[in-house]
Amino acid sequence: MAKKTVSVREVLRAPAGTVTLADIDPRDTPSAPGDKDTTKAQLLADGAELAVLQEKLYAEGATGGTRRVLLVLQGMDTSGKGGVIEHVAGAVNPQGLAITSFKKPTPEELKHGFLWRVRRAVPVPGLIGVFDRSHYEDVLIGRVRELATPAVIERRYKEIVRFEDQLVEAGVTIVKCMLHVSKWEQKQRLLARLDDSTKRWKFNPGDIDERGLWEDYQRAYEVALERTSTQTNPWYVVPSDRKWYRNWAIGRLLLEAVQDLDPRFPAPDYDVAAQRDRLIDETD
Repeated sequence: MAKKTVSVREVLRAPAGTVTLADIDPRDTPSAPGDKDTTKAQLLADGAELAVLQEKLYAEGATGGTRRVLLVLQGMDTSGKGGVIEHVAGAVNPQGLAITSFKKPTPEELKHGFLWRVRRAVPVPGLIGVFDRSHYEDVLIGRVRELATPAVIERRYKEIVRFEDQLVEAGVTIVKCMLHVSKWEQKQRLLARLDDSTKRWKFNPGDIDERGLWEDYQRAYEVALERTSTQTNPWYVVPSDRKWYRNWAIGRLLLEAVQDLDPRFPAPDYDVAAQRDRLIDETD
């Protein structure tokens, strides 16, 4: 018998106060509706519902509404950000999506504050935006690689909280997901890339160097979660060793967020019957 599905927001929300990622099992499947096959089937059903809601949200935005949704995906290499975009965001009409992948800052971007390029990528009303990496890179890599001083990093946490609060005031619902993958699972996925000639382009020898800083990155994530998970914009830590669970859980988080918005198709600002009569009476 399938397990009863409860709100994943309740079970995946980052702990208040001190965060210890080692206490969260990357292979766990909290609130999953059942086994792998059952959960994958539910992902498809959830995706169909999300597609309907997304169309309504898009219609709202096209007629003057201000509401939009931003899905933030952060995680170590191979944690599955691309897979989430394919299986979760891919369920809705591409016309209603805005996907941004944040890479190493360009020379132009480095001339501005770290949030400059992020503000430019915020989805417009009616869209579901997805950040493949985000403004959190500047407090993760920035901290581990010492690209900024500790004082600057601390200031950035506060700037991020203020920035996200401003987004909410502007009509943005933010869903922040930390894709929690184990070091062992990452190793298997990197080996799989090397063993598959069609996937080797994804491999970067530097990924192995980054593994040597695994504990530093885990601590950087813990501090970022502690500093920036708020009542208004909480973080969700998603166990990601099992791809089928990761995809379902993030899809469910996104679906619940849009369900809460309860978007509606706007009422027409014209007389439907009169316009219908005009078309019927039209002379070809």
